[in-house]
This record gives sequence, C-alpha cells and structure tokens, in this order.
Amino acid sequence: MLCQGYYQTEEQAADQLKRFVSTYDTKEEWLERAEVIRKGILAGAELETPQEKCQLNVIFKNKRFYEGYAVENIAFESLPGFFVTGNLYRPSGLSGPFPGILCPHGHWNQPENYGRFREDMQKRCAVLAKIGCIVFSYDMVGYGESLQCSHDHPKVLKLQLWNSIRALDFLYSLPEIDTTRIAVTGASGGGTQTFLLTAVDQRVKLSVPVVQVSAHFFGGCVCESGMPIHKSKHHETNNVEIAALAAPRPMLIISDGQDWTLNTPEIEFPYISNIYKLFNAEDQIENIHLENEGHDYGPSKRAGVYRFIAKHFNLDMSRICNDLGEIDEDFIKILDRKELEVFNENQRELLFSESGLQSLDNFLK
Repeated sequence: MLCQGYYQTEEQAADQLKRFVSTYDTKEEWLERAEVIRKGILAGAELETPQEKCQLNVIFKNKRFYEGYAVENIAFESLPGFFVTGNLYRPSGLSGPFPGILCPHGHWNQPENYGRFREDMQKRCAVLAKIGCIVFSYDMVGYGESLQCSHDHPKVLKLQLWNSIRALDFLYSLPEIDTTRIAVTGASGGGTQTFLLTAVDQRVKLSVPVVQVSAHFFGGCVCESGMPIHKSKHHETNNVEIAALAAPRPMLIISDGQDWTLNTPEIEFPYISNIYKLFNAEDQIENIHLENEGHDYGPSKRAGVYRFIAKHFNLDMSRICNDLGEIDEDFIKILDRKELEVFNENQRELLFSESGLQSLDNFLK
C-alpha cells in the first residue's frame, strides 16, 4: 500500500489522473472524493482519531531586532515533554493583527546549507516579516534541535504532520495573529509538509508548495511516503490530488525544469486548475514554472511567493522593494546556527526527559 519515490512512470501518472478525473463532474462529486482522500490521509497517518492536545508550554528566548523585523528562538510541546523547535520572525514598526505563516523545510542536510538555518530560509522568513507577517520556521523531525526522534523512524510522517498541526495551534495562540490569514509554504520535503497540512487542516487559508507537487513522484523519504496515505482498501490518490484539497483556497504551485516537477504546466497544474474551476475559483490558483531552474527555494521562487502572499493577504510590497520596484533582500541579517538555537548544551537534557520520551513512544506505538 506504500507509494514511495518514483512509484510510477510519467505516462502511468498521466493515465492515473485521467482515471481519477472520470470519477467526478461537479463540485459536489469532487467534495465527496476530497473527503475520502482526506480521511485516507488521516487514517494512513494514524491520525483519524482526534488526538488529545497538551498545553503548548511555549518557550520564548533571545528576541532581537533588525531592519523591519525581529527574530526570537521558540520551542513548544507538541506532546507532553516533546518539543518543536524553531524561530519566530515578527514585523517591527507595524501594527497588527498580522497574517501567520508556517515555514517547514526539506531535506537539506549539508552543514553549510542545513535545515531551518539555511540562508534562503532566513531570507524568506525575514522578508515575509518585514511586509507584515508573523512567520514560524521549525525543525523537521530529527533535524536541527529536534533530537528526540530520528528522521528515519517508520512513523515519522505521523509525528511530522502532528507537529505541523500543533504549529498552527501555536500561531493561533499568539494574540496579534489574524486567523483569517494563515499560510504555509515550504520546498521539497517542506513542500510535502505544506500540502499535507493544507489538506487536513482548514485553518490554512493559503498554500505555496514549492518544487514538490508531482503526479509520478511520491516523495522519497519515510516522512513523505512511509505510511499508507496515498493508497488503502478505501482510497487511492497521489500528491496532485492531495495538493488540490486546498481548493478553493489560494494556492501557488512553483515548479522547475530539472526535477520531478518538470511536467507541472502540462500535467499537474491543469488537473488542479480544473478542480478550482468547479468552485469558480480559477483566480485563486497559479503556477510559476521556471524551466531553467532546479530544486531549491531560490531568489526567483521566493519573489513569486512574496508577491502571491502580498496580493492575497493585502500586504505592502513597497517595504521590500528598491526605487526600481525590484525586491531587495540586502537588509537581512544572516545569523549563524548558534544564534538561532533555543537550547544550549546545558539545557538539552530537557529533550531527553523520561516523560517526553514516554509520551513520544505512546504516540508512535
């Protein structure tokens, strides 16, 4: 029942979408199918039974101010004693309420280009903060400071999706957040987290999955396809349809010519656009396809995201543009990993408390 990696050829993927589209003609019929898919995701991730939510017990540390934004180090408990770690970027010099943006990351694991500490992640978060968003970037399980569970755990998908749901709870807990303007965006494995969270949680109001929506590629890591979210006795789907569960909420899909999103303008985007048409919401779905670019969250991809979010959340792009109207990211202070970490060496024992490890074991059993 597991659909992993390059599970099918590009031709098989196109045929599968033709078969899927034959099962509905109207918005009502799509909504019935969408609910089957959503239940299939939750059942496959072992989250179909509502989970008891513990107190977040948020830790806020080391808030510092830069040009037009502030950064602080954050941890909260998604399970009793189990911490989600990350950084919160806030606007400075602006009055709220503010949109909230979640920024999960993908499998970037080289020391010079790692997880939430990457330069492109810091730039994305700082720019979105400067134009008026509160942005939370957080560690993927087993990356950064998320050391209580390894990333290769067979049920890491369950934990990672749960952490994203709790990250929404964290944004909702902030009094200055406008809960009618909540978005999520990430690239690669962060793109998978983006469309999975959007699919199962209606609190997400805008979605931008970057370089990941593919009909023939299902994600190559256990955190994306290690549990039966795509196929069971009761459902069959792929990541294109999972992304389409965002409809009719605004969604920007960013693709490129050098990875598994190379067919997006001809295959994936038309399929999703047709679903948006059922809602008369064609103006809510866009695709930026960068034929000559590759698998990253680079400057041109970020620029598209800034404009899309600013348009739908009514934000002021002039705060990040120069006199020529070009996006200028030079104001950003790039911080090293130590500055962005929540826990120092003496505090990391919190990550391995007996109660935290026991609650994690109970959750993943």
